[in-house]
Amino acid sequence: MNADTKKLISNQYGRVNAAPIERCRVNFCTDMEKSVLMSNFERRGWNQVGQDEEWNFYWASTQTCRNLFSVESGYRMNDNQMINHFPNHYELSRKDLLVKNIKRYRKELERESSPIAEKAEVILPGGQVANRYVHLDFIPVTFVLPADYNMFVEEYRKSPQSTWIMKPCGKSQGTGIFLINKLSKLKKWSREAKAPFHPQLSKESYVISRYIDNPLLIGGKKFDLRLYVLVTSFRPLKAYLFQLGFCRFCTVKYDTSVTELDNMYVHLTNVSVQKHGGDYNNIHGGKMSVENLRLFLEGTRGRAVTEKLFSAMQWLIVHSLKAVSSVMANDRHCFECYGYDIIIDDQLKPWLVEVNASPSLTSTTVNDRIMKYKLIDNMISVVLPPDGIPDVRWNKTPSPEALGNFDLLIDEELLEKEDVTCTGRTFKGHKSRN
Repeated sequence: MNADTKKLISNQYGRVNAAPIERCRVNFCTDMEKSVLMSNFERRGWNQVGQDEEWNFYWASTQTCRNLFSVESGYRMNDNQMINHFPNHYELSRKDLLVKNIKRYRKELERESSPIAEKAEVILPGGQVANRYVHLDFIPVTFVLPADYNMFVEEYRKSPQSTWIMKPCGKSQGTGIFLINKLSKLKKWSREAKAPFHPQLSKESYVISRYIDNPLLIGGKKFDLRLYVLVTSFRPLKAYLFQLGFCRFCTVKYDTSVTELDNMYVHLTNVSVQKHGGDYNNIHGGKMSVENLRLFLEGTRGRAVTEKLFSAMQWLIVHSLKAVSSVMANDRHCFECYGYDIIIDDQLKPWLVEVNASPSLTSTTVNDRIMKYKLIDNMISVVLPPDGIPDVRWNKTPSPEALGNFDLLIDEELLEKEDVTCTGRTFKGHKSRN
């Protein structure tokens, strides 16, 4: 193989990648034998080792990561080791903690009299007037049960015809989620679940959020967005947005009638739920690329409002990360890819639904596999120094070439050094096409 060939090697998906690193220079360990992971590691010539051996790069489940960082384990990482989770990643990904941290962040900015925390009066569906954040109103009104039960009842009575969605705090993939539109239904569930709303008696906490009952529909169906956000540092905050996100569609047309309130094929976009429906399409998997969504919106709503929407989504992501940056254990050995779930309402306002610390790497379609292969490939290129060897002394500032399909969202270190607005390369969904 000549020198020019070594510089550029095209993989099976047609994308040009850097030549594989010399074999065994990096030892990797993983407890997730996913093909998109293994093929990326193998292409780089990395060598797989066990957890008890000398490893440089660990792709671990959240539980394994917690065990590794626990006081009991006594494990201390070397300068040439990296792992794919922050020790307390759940500050962002656990539903109740996400809400708690965002509420605290808002209050801190209010105390500082920050213009970002500006409030204004809005009229609720029932006609009542309420104060809402102008710039930080990106999560639905949410309470944690059982602790906030009385506050929830007070809010519910302001709009007694409203619909709310209940989610267990520590579960994922649509498990345990249901909708209510009457307080009596919640009380009935409490009795049947034997989980009375009393902090000392309830074993599992739930979040209850005002349901976004006016979602933007395409083809009459509800959808949400899955966006991938890579964080390499929380202090200073360094985050990147993957361009190749996608929309996940329900298989049944949206219907707000009471008779369909329990039909999760109408209301929940999770693939883990929808794939069991009779109308699920195995070819496209009920998914559409974010780029195609942007083109659809430009054609139906216009470029200006589409640009505003994508800019608002970037704003939402950055401030949700800022909300947890002060409480996150910012270990330099760590990076994290979060899966952001966002719903757009019919006024083209984005709402943050939840954040996942372990977004699925299972491929449901061919396009899914290609996208997730690129996600892992690009992620590794961003988090590693130019020589491809983990090193915590590196300043975590990748070259533009290393970004691949990632766009810079924010780099506070760069902002501080240059004292300029962070532009980077804009998210493709937000990029002007002049």
